[in-house]
Amino acid sequence: MEQTLQSLAGILLKAIPTICLLLFLYFYFKLMLFGPLTKVLKQRDALTAGTKNAAEESLRSAERKVEEYEAQMRDARAEVYREQEELRRGWLAEQTAQVVEARESTAASTARAREQMAVEMAAARQTLTESSGALADQIATALLTRRAR
Repeated sequence: MEQTLQSLAGILLKAIPTICLLLFLYFYFKLMLFGPLTKVLKQRDALTAGTKNAAEESLRSAERKVEEYEAQMRDARAEVYREQEELRRGWLAEQTAQVVEARESTAASTARAREQMAVEMAAARQTLTESSGALADQIATALLTRRAR
């Protein structure tokens, strides 16, 4: 057993430079390789997260602008529809006024024509009445002159 312990002590004594070398390499790699690598990875993650946050903010901003644009479009459409309705009402009122004016004009023309016809009928009756007596005299004279012949 003692011999085993001495062999083990010899092996450990020979392994000290290897252990020192391994410890040196561990700290060297940690300091020179893994430290900067970790720093670069953290920066990359920070930049990626920042870019992602900026993209999300940009997307939210774009969505807000789209909503504002759609609201403005709705307002503009409503305004156009309102103006069209006002214009239609104006046209309808103008058309109604023209129809009323045409009816009044037609009624006045009809009344004037009736009055004129009444005057002409009265004149024709008067003329007929006056000429009927003369015609009756002519007819009677013509008949009497025929009989006498």
